[in-house]
Amino acid sequence: MGVQRQCELIGLNRSSWYYQASPAQESAVNLNLMRLIDEQYTRTPFYGSRKITAWLNAQGYPVNRKRIQRLMRLMGIQAVGPKPGTSLRNKEHKVYPYLLNGVDIVRPNQVWSTDITYCVLGIRS
Repeated sequence: MGVQRQCELIGLNRSSWYYQASPAQESAVNLNLMRLIDEQYTRTPFYGSRKITAWLNAQGYPVNRKRIQRLMRLMGIQAVGPKPGTSLRNKEHKVYPYLLNGVDIVRPNQVWSTDITYCVLGIRS
């Protein structure tokens, strides 16, 4: 019995009849690569697809970067590090003028400067 007759019997439009395929499964080779990528990413989360590709090639797995990018995307991992746009300033913050603009520095100790960005505060009890 054809699809047309079956659809007529159950009262279904033929255009509604479709084949629903199950999602494709990853090959055993890709699953092994994903396991290796996960182990290396756990050790070095700052490695991106380029470094992981180079590491896998050094381990004897001839893979290209696009394959590693796809597997990393599938696994939901990406390198930990600064992303583009992290140095953009906030337009609402006040911009302080550079006070030494146009000043000729001609002798020692004429100008002093300090940077407290990296000072560690000691907590005393």
